[in-house]
Amino acid sequence: MATIKVHGSPISTATMLVTATLYEKELEFEFVSINMRNGEHKKGPFISLNPFGQVPAFEDGDLKLFESRAITQYIDHEYADKGTKLTSSDSKKMAIMSVWSEVESLHYDQVASILVWELGIKTLFGIPLDSNVVEENEAKLDIILDVYEKRLSKSKYLGGDSFTLVDLHHLPSLLLLDEVTEQEIV
Repeated sequence: MATIKVHGSPISTATMLVTATLYEKELEFEFVSINMRNGEHKKGPFISLNPFGQVPAFEDGDLKLFESRAITQYIDHEYADKGTKLTSSDSKKMAIMSVWSEVESLHYDQVASILVWELGIKTLFGIPLDSNVVEENEAKLDIILDVYEKRLSKSKYLGGDSFTLVDLHHLPSLLLLDEVTEQEIV
């Protein structure tokens, strides 16, 4: 049995960040599904793993972590010799990655998460979407994507010349946004 455990929901972008990193590192892990509809993430035993009652929570032996970006950094450093290298030891490359990681966390993710919630998750829970919120955040996302276009005209990936955690952190919300946008069109 794997010593690595990921406690989360398969529809959570934060959980997807962690599992995608584990797949990139070619690591075996146990997935412990948390039923968020029933509020499992807000009560024991899960709350002992993440005191904020949010998924995911992560265990690697006796180490227990929460916060998906911290978990992905740990995985890449702890298992540096496995799978895809997702960070760099070069200080200038790390600085560039840090900038774009902050952009993802503070700008892109804020807007993308709202759109994923409005266009995708709300429908799963039977909650009507707020078209004003969607319109406002689509406009914000357009501005962010324009910045990304400029960056990607000068660099193969956001974090540099190779695929890194910066790029990986965008994948779950991009996947879900792509799925919900296709559903709207169909």
